[in-house]
Amino acid sequence: MTQTATVNYHVHKPERQAFELDAGGIVGNLIAPELAPTQVQVFDERAVGASTTFEEASVGFTTSPTKVRAFDGPDWQHTYDAELTTLLTAEIDAKEVIIFDHTLRTDDPDAARKPARNVHSDYSLNGAKQRLIDVLGEETAAEWAKGHYAFVNVWRPVGAPINSAPLGFILPDSVEKRDWILLDLIYPDRKGQILGLAANPDHRWIYRSKMTPDDVAYFNIYDNKGRPSIGHSALDMVEDPNIQTVRQSIESRTLVRY
Repeated sequence: MTQTATVNYHVHKPERQAFELDAGGIVGNLIAPELAPTQVQVFDERAVGASTTFEEASVGFTTSPTKVRAFDGPDWQHTYDAELTTLLTAEIDAKEVIIFDHTLRTDDPDAARKPARNVHSDYSLNGAKQRLIDVLGEETAAEWAKGHYAFVNVWRPVGAPINSAPLGFILPDSVEKRDWILLDLIYPDRKGQILGLAANPDHRWIYRSKMTPDDVAYFNIYDNKGRPSIGHSALDMVEDPNIQTVRQSIESRTLVRY
């Protein structure tokens, strides 16, 4: 089963492009490069016989209930980090897991962090190498770089099932190398690099419909041994127009060693 959704692709330009986050010192203020709204067909991963595996597609979906009831205050993170470590150990055979960032996103104009509505993956090659050092320090990063490591995101709905702006993914084998665009990511206190994606009619989009707070998606955003990074974006679509819940999710960035 397919749905029609709108996504915002990046646009090739001769000059380097950038996102500026919290621009001017204002939390949530985002200055973005040019984006091209594009309609795409999105296949529902829940369809019979259509299950996606992390090994084949760099994204997996599973049911993984959490004991955390509110992702705010001082007490939830230790519990949730332990749950994510157990999840990634079981699902992708990670031998070591470091969770270094959680981002709560709310689809509201006044929210500090809104769903990311640009087709992207979170790290370029240089961006991943720098983030490894940022997380571990130079000495430990050099040790990890001798083996097999990866950055893996874990995403789940918060509060209510997802009815609008679900997270969609492009199957990596439908992406050409020329589709990727190197982008700077400028924060008030540091600079990173991510990868945007330009439109390609061959892209095959998938998502999991009606994800609940018990469901998670886990997906590869950089792997030093060559597992493809997966392009992803919030999808502008509504599953049931009679439901008015606000889309809220938590995205957790992890560093794993295999």
